[in-house]
Amino acid sequence: MDSKILEIFIPGPAGRLEAKYYKSKKNTSPVVLILHPHPQYGGTMNNKVVVDTFQTFIENDFSACRVNFRGVGKSDGEFDNGQGELADAAAALDWLERENFDNSQCWIAGFSFGSLIAMQLLMRRPEINRFIAISPQPNVYDFSFLSPCPTSGLMIYGKKDELVPIENISELDKRLKSQKGIKVEFDLINEANHFFTNADKSLTKSLSKYIKKETALY
Repeated sequence: MDSKILEIFIPGPAGRLEAKYYKSKKNTSPVVLILHPHPQYGGTMNNKVVVDTFQTFIENDFSACRVNFRGVGKSDGEFDNGQGELADAAAALDWLERENFDNSQCWIAGFSFGSLIAMQLLMRRPEINRFIAISPQPNVYDFSFLSPCPTSGLMIYGKKDELVPIENISELDKRLKSQKGIKVEFDLINEANHFFTNADKSLTKSLSKYIKKETALY
């Protein structure tokens, strides 16, 4: 694995944000920002699912950034119930785009709480043209703001998710399927729970397959 993963600090609305960043050697490579699970339940950018997702994007020639929300790790500030975290994600995306102004695609990815923030950012940033939501929680957070959802993407979830009843995911799937012009794919991983414990290989396989398919278009 390339050792050129840098520890960086991004100027954010509540002070500096700690992040890890990898820049692809290819000038016009796509970029991705990856967001971590809920800070109040121990979520950080070093969460295994977040790191696995980050590595999968790097292996597919992306410039990739994962960031700690305010108050997590060495990031300044304190938890702000999603509002501040959304502002942090926007600041991190600004930074990533400035570093890679000639990128061919702009992706956003998030795990659990991070997938909610990723989807909210997607609604505000027209340049984001693909998303990946891992273990979204439509039973906890209201995803009705995704109407209409502005771009195609992938939602990956586990059949054994102990935090999200499968019917909530099916309902979200049905709602997004009825939208014209975009395609949101849902990938059910049979052996996975919410945290993809012992199902990391299935997760990275699903990610890689989707990334390869969607970047081949460019």
